[in-house]
Amino acid sequence: MDAITAAPKPTNETVYSYAPGTPERAAIEAALAEQYGADPIELTGTYGAERRPGSGAELRVTMPSEHAHVLGIVHQSTAADAEAAINAATSAAAEWSTTSLDDRAAIFLRAAELITGPYRAKINAATMLGQAKTIQQAEIDSACELADFLRFNVHYARQLYSDQPINSATIWNRMDYRPLDGFVYAITPFNFTAIAGNLPSSPALMGNTVIWKPALSQQLSASILADIFTEAGLPDGVINMLPGHGATVSDVALKHPLLAGIHFTGSTRVFQGIWAEIGQNISRYRSYPRLVGETGGKDFVLAHSSADPRALVTALVRGSFEYSGQKCSASSRCYIAKSVWGKIKDELIAETQGLKVGDVRDLSNFTSALIDERAYNKLDAAICKAKAEGVQILAGGECDKSVGWYVSPTLALSDDPGNDIFIEEFFGPLLGIFVYEDADYEQIIEHIDQTSAYALTGSIIANDRAAVKQAFYGLRQAAGNFYINDKSTGAVVGQQPFGGARASGTNDKAGSLWNLIRWVSPRAVKEALLPPKTIGYPHML
Repeated sequence: MDAITAAPKPTNETVYSYAPGTPERAAIEAALAEQYGADPIELTGTYGAERRPGSGAELRVTMPSEHAHVLGIVHQSTAADAEAAINAATSAAAEWSTTSLDDRAAIFLRAAELITGPYRAKINAATMLGQAKTIQQAEIDSACELADFLRFNVHYARQLYSDQPINSATIWNRMDYRPLDGFVYAITPFNFTAIAGNLPSSPALMGNTVIWKPALSQQLSASILADIFTEAGLPDGVINMLPGHGATVSDVALKHPLLAGIHFTGSTRVFQGIWAEIGQNISRYRSYPRLVGETGGKDFVLAHSSADPRALVTALVRGSFEYSGQKCSASSRCYIAKSVWGKIKDELIAETQGLKVGDVRDLSNFTSALIDERAYNKLDAAICKAKAEGVQILAGGECDKSVGWYVSPTLALSDDPGNDIFIEEFFGPLLGIFVYEDADYEQIIEHIDQTSAYALTGSIIANDRAAVKQAFYGLRQAAGNFYINDKSTGAVVGQQPFGGARASGTNDKAGSLWNLIRWVSPRAVKEALLPPKTIGYPHML
């Protein structure tokens, strides 16, 4: 088709309420009952045209809030499986790279409609059961944010393609936005179905073929997403999903000469290891791989003496304990002016203690379990260590793994701002609290900036505009997403592009043009409409 088209204008997907009596509540309750009551299903991978199990050992995908309940069975992808997936991606690359942006975009726009339409309850239920999200968190994530990524990425891709050079007399200049020269390896985390969908689909939208390694604990919703991409018309071999643990797949992918890029969300340790291995293998590759990573945070809330007490309590409770703090943006350290602490202490403790924690199928719960035993043990050890060091546990602190991986929302008060609760990322419902003298506001800003290696999100709660300005500039490098009088979580695609620097990643801003530009390799094209036909120049006469 020869046309200059206009794609549908993206808007943020409406978040359903799931209030009693609504049709969406009935739909999610039915989907939860169906998926919970089903026998464990075989969660297969995609290797080009093949949809099959991996060739390795059997692994179980269990329900975090009831860890004895098996949702699905995965077979580990082997080195041979990884090679098969890379071969499939390589075979599909030429055809996909010459598919028009409109045709590629139509697939992902259709996927967004499937996610928010007929698959909405199914993918939400899978995210709830498999990843321990409440319906509020699952709806925001697996339905709304995922669809937003797919829709807004099309908008940003078209914006990028439209950025063209100027022309001169008899010359037509163009910029050809080629895909990278090889495959992209997307490594996705357990905690966001939206991230798991965005990391492979954004390079694919830009014409790349992808090897996708989802987290084992996210495999249930990942498999549904693979079905959606297929139903939307994605050709075989464009996104190849390999189930199981990542090390075996990475051993093959990171050494392959056609590795062209890494799209990663996960731990700092793992990303640094990948970066180091790529550095060691740099002479192997056809081109220099693009490295895009978001790797966690130790996110702060700074409360000035002018802070609104109720706004502060709300920001702390929601920002710290939604999804049990298993967000890289979750507030995990706060610094509160002494005059404000006296106003909010009792209310903050009461609100935290009053949070209802339990099975995700009970829609009255505020949050649920941690993702797995490893996460549980890490939080249990952190709380025990804090107690031993004299940290005062104001609320929570209880750990119970008898049924699910439950750690209660925990407030930990310390007069030592160098304690681990203010430095280490624990990725759970543990909020460290330091109370500072009102007059020490400037010093506490400097301390926040220098305390943590991370720089992902942060929040200032203050009604004094001068105090806001002071924090805005004093903490300019301490957070890639900075919130004023709000919690440190909840970035919305198209509104707050997400990402941080320092140990938090490469700050390539998922859900924006800044991310998509990393998945193209521009080629400048000059066409002479009237080619020169003389060799000499006037000065030679």
